[in-house]
Amino acid sequence: MKLWDKGFSTDKKIDHFTVGNDRELDLQLAKYDVIASKAHAKMLGKIGLLTDKETDDLVKELDIIAARIDKGTFSIESSFEDMHSKIEYMLTLSLGDTGKKIHTARSRNDQVLVAMHLYLKDELTEIKSLTKSLFDLLLDKAEEYKEVMLPGYTHLQIAMPSSFGLWFSAYAESLIDDLYFIDAAYKVADQNPLGSAAGYGSSFPIDRSFTTKEMGFDSLKYNVVAAQMGRGKVEKATAFGMASIAATLSKIAMDICLYMSQNFNFISFPDELTTGSSIMPHKKNPDVFELVRGKCNKLQSIPNQLTLVINNLPSGYHRDLQLVKEIIVPAVQDMKACLEILTFSLEEIQVNKNILEDDKYDYLFSVDTLNELVQNGMPFRDAYKKMGKEIQEGTFKPKRDISHSHEGSLGNLCLEEIRSKMEKLD
Repeated sequence: MKLWDKGFSTDKKIDHFTVGNDRELDLQLAKYDVIASKAHAKMLGKIGLLTDKETDDLVKELDIIAARIDKGTFSIESSFEDMHSKIEYMLTLSLGDTGKKIHTARSRNDQVLVAMHLYLKDELTEIKSLTKSLFDLLLDKAEEYKEVMLPGYTHLQIAMPSSFGLWFSAYAESLIDDLYFIDAAYKVADQNPLGSAAGYGSSFPIDRSFTTKEMGFDSLKYNVVAAQMGRGKVEKATAFGMASIAATLSKIAMDICLYMSQNFNFISFPDELTTGSSIMPHKKNPDVFELVRGKCNKLQSIPNQLTLVINNLPSGYHRDLQLVKEIIVPAVQDMKACLEILTFSLEEIQVNKNILEDDKYDYLFSVDTLNELVQNGMPFRDAYKKMGKEIQEGTFKPKRDISHSHEGSLGNLCLEEIRSKMEKLD
């Protein structure tokens, strides 16, 4: 069954090419098409295009379909083009002519639009929740290991003293910035496009404010052409938010891969969170974190992939827009998986508490030793030259009893202030 069927068949090769993997992807979106269809049916009843009985019958039958989706027993066979055609077929099979009325005053275009908006609202909410769980864990680890020193690097050269408290809380605070983008994407998604039909509205006296309230949208996408032009835009906004989180996760995953190596030996994980080599029995490979890094690097390409699909399209609907679904839906699932596995794994991190006892880290303290000379009255440039000469001649003696007290330094992590910033995002 196809919603645009006029009674003649389409060549199977063309059919396969144009449908693509829509049926598989639609299994994740079907729940939201049902939610929108219920709101639409109620609206049709409100404006008199359906009787009260027809409205009630449609809503009850849609609830039955929703239950099948929740149980995982809903399927879209190859005889159906997508979720919309399958759901309408099921309604017609159960209710006869009443089922055929569900498509009144709407198009498959705004069906896809509203289902995607509802889907992304839910997924963005879940991504935000998963990000906050990782944030909470990172702050807890920062508190737990705030006294454990860690070498800081610039240009991958030993630079200045850091701490695990700084390292964990740095990534925690970075996640707050990422959630600003997620919140922005949510605002874009939280606009009801239903009623734009094929992109130019309808001659039926539909009540779009009713469906907006019924589906829990904050606002209505008023202009019907603007609503249609939102196809691809809401996905791109979501992709930017996910790409921001992915950049943070990719960076911490890279740190972990470095810090786990024998050359660093800053951290380790239980054997069950690492993998071995087929020929080297000593290996403990950070496969989980390498995959997080790789998947998150892929996620950072999603905004560009979407741009390449939609950037030169004129207004109105074009079949190119079907392709954004197969980009964004798997990306959302990858984003959630990376957040979940990173939180799960970091819970088990094992920290080396004696890293700086190695003499090779003496130079970490050159800046603090220099600063003490300045505090005792020596001009900075003279102190800098003195330190440089001692380092060159091998007579440098580090000042290890350092004190960093300003906000955000290793002696004043401001963990509660960082937590307060996150709480303001609720």
